[in-house]
Amino acid sequence: MSALVNELLRLQSALDSSLRSPRSDFFFGPATAGVFPPVNLFVDQQGDVVIRAELPGVKPEDFNVTVEGRRLTISGERKAETPEGLAYHRRERPFGKFSRSIQLPDDLDVDQAGATLSLGVMTLRLPRSAAAKARQITVQAA
Repeated sequence: MSALVNELLRLQSALDSSLRSPRSDFFFGPATAGVFPPVNLFVDQQGDVVIRAELPGVKPEDFNVTVEGRRLTISGERKAETPEGLAYHRRERPFGKFSRSIQLPDDLDVDQAGATLSLGVMTLRLPRSAAAKARQITVQAA
């Protein structure tokens, strides 16, 4: 009986997983559900690249943000919460070491980058290099 129950639970878990993270998304390519930390990347009104990464329960000293060439990497460790003398009935929050890399455009000024962590969300702003920003050219009458 126990083997049957275990197999049914495994099947339920596989079905839940497939419903939560479909194999691909029509517009954005392969789905990344379950990848930690989840990130949003966009370009703001000034043309700067902004990356927001969800890092709930991770202290700033427990992760690193590095840029090497055009690759930005967020790595660190999310520590397990183990209540003293208690046993889990369900444990869904992942823990352990993580690393996430993102390819960046090559026209960013990484030396001017800044990051903040607020309410478990890290916001990283990477400004465009001065050479990459659009400039107005005045045309003189000849």
